[in-house]
Amino acid sequence: MRLDIARKAVAAGLGLALLAGCGSSGGQDPEGPTELSFWAWAPNIEKVVDRWNASHPDRKVVMSKQAQGDDLVTKLLTSAKAGSGPDLAQVEFQALPTLVSNDVLADVSADAAAVEGEFPEGVWQQVTLGGDGVYAIPQDSGPMMFYYRADLFQQYGLTVPTTWDEYARTARTLRSRAPDRFLGTFSSNDPGWFAGLAQQAGGSWWSIDGDTWRVSIDDAATRKVAAYWSGLVAEGAVDKTPMYTPEWNKALNDGTQIGWVSAVWAPGVLAGNAGGTLGRWAMAPLPQWDAASPRTGNWGGSTTAVMSASTKRKAAAEFAIWLNTDPEAVAALVTDSGVYPAATKAQTGSALEQPPAFFPAQEDFYPTAQKIASTAASFTWGPNVNVAYTAYKNAFGAAITAGTDLVPALSEVQRATIDDMRASGFKVG
Repeated sequence: MRLDIARKAVAAGLGLALLAGCGSSGGQDPEGPTELSFWAWAPNIEKVVDRWNASHPDRKVVMSKQAQGDDLVTKLLTSAKAGSGPDLAQVEFQALPTLVSNDVLADVSADAAAVEGEFPEGVWQQVTLGGDGVYAIPQDSGPMMFYYRADLFQQYGLTVPTTWDEYARTARTLRSRAPDRFLGTFSSNDPGWFAGLAQQAGGSWWSIDGDTWRVSIDDAATRKVAAYWSGLVAEGAVDKTPMYTPEWNKALNDGTQIGWVSAVWAPGVLAGNAGGTLGRWAMAPLPQWDAASPRTGNWGGSTTAVMSASTKRKAAAEFAIWLNTDPEAVAALVTDSGVYPAATKAQTGSALEQPPAFFPAQEDFYPTAQKIASTAASFTWGPNVNVAYTAYKNAFGAAITAGTDLVPALSEVQRATIDDMRASGFKVG
């Protein structure tokens, strides 16, 4: 076992430990033709797999379409315990620590070291968990940015905000000029959105030192974000309708909401939820806390991980690296699956030369997105993100309903997260 992983081992009641070094991808796979099983959920990703199979007949990949999110994590945990899991799986960034701590994922650093430079530092850090191991290859990322109705900004004489102070002033100006409209909403149903904003502000909710985890959800950076939005909600400057609800969809369609703090994948959502507004939206960088040091957070994103139980780890790592760094493969991920690639070079590739169909007039959409993505902040996910996210929905939802300050809700989220980690056997400082 690698010493750096052993030093970080975290004992737990059901054998939970940060032991992925035991599943290193080094060593030799069985000789001869190899068949790899791959669980994934990205749209049309099977078309990309077909490209691999056409050029690698001795390394065939058999793909099985899966649900994403907690459903897939649960299935991977269950299958690993039963010894019946796949060789590879598409795994969201925030799920990596849970799977690593259960020894589900292999450390592929022996094979992946050569491609570290293909990815932004903030993205790569999320697959290393802040250590020397590499537990997945980044596939797609979700750098956050600001979307706005360009036509309505012009109608109401608004300037696109470049800082959060300007965003607040713009929100107030809009309400004074058009009382039935909002610049945006605070969504108590979307912890991933809030986590991305905390990342931008400098927050990192988990860290590990030796054999001890630290939880910092209630840190100064995150408190600043919560206080900011709490103030805007309290004065009525922004809406408080949760995203992805019928009410929110209607607000996007009829212009009640003329801005959206979102991520690079937002054009697809707007096309599906507000199709009648095609061509009326524009994208700009996320408003900044410090305009002199631009930074963004990530909302979403996934990886390709090799399972520690696989007997073909080296071949699996080869496919994972190809899928996410080979120019032809990544271009296919963009065109067939509609993802925004994590690999830096792919963000300026030919597949992204044209803007999203929903933004036909913004020819600089993807060049701007690439600049934004390069400023993504580092962030360490913990082993129980699902618990923290549930606690967020409960605590922030209750605060929004009661009309109370959002900042105290952070201590509730932190307490629930720590209590769960300790109950699971993790040492928490």
